[in-house]
Amino acid sequence: MELSLTNLFPLGWQHYLLGGLLIGAGVSLLFMFTGLVGGMSTVFTSSWSFVSRRPFFQQERFTGSRGWRLVYAAGLVLGALVWWLVFSDGTPLSTGVPVWMLLLGGFFVGYGARLGNGCTSGHGICGLGSLQLPSLLAVLTFMATAFITANLVAWGLA
Repeated sequence: MELSLTNLFPLGWQHYLLGGLLIGAGVSLLFMFTGLVGGMSTVFTSSWSFVSRRPFFQQERFTGSRGWRLVYAAGLVLGALVWWLVFSDGTPLSTGVPVWMLLLGGFFVGYGARLGNGCTSGHGICGLGSLQLPSLLAVLTFMATAFITANLVAWGLA
């Protein structure tokens, strides 16, 4: 099979570019105007500080920033809703992936984000954007793991 843009991006590549530019602009503006970093694993953890009284979730770095982080997360959800209402045909999106696999994958992603001191968005977008060496190492690890996993799954399914 010949490798081409059409094979890699059957629905086109332009919306990926636009999305990347908008995300980059958003986190850049957040950092330039407030000095805040918009990684999602800390948004998730600080949201848990509302409902869990465990000492880990009650650290000042989570409780002191949970207000703006909750607004940030709401903006992401509202942005997805606006996209769905304005740019899609209104058909609900679904996946054929079983719920147990989604939950297991979510667990491993969450565990990895805590272990790596941040998630892919925090390291890949914000960390690389601010030229942080630990973020570069984290992104290289994420990508290598993703390539290996995808190839093992493809080999296993073949």
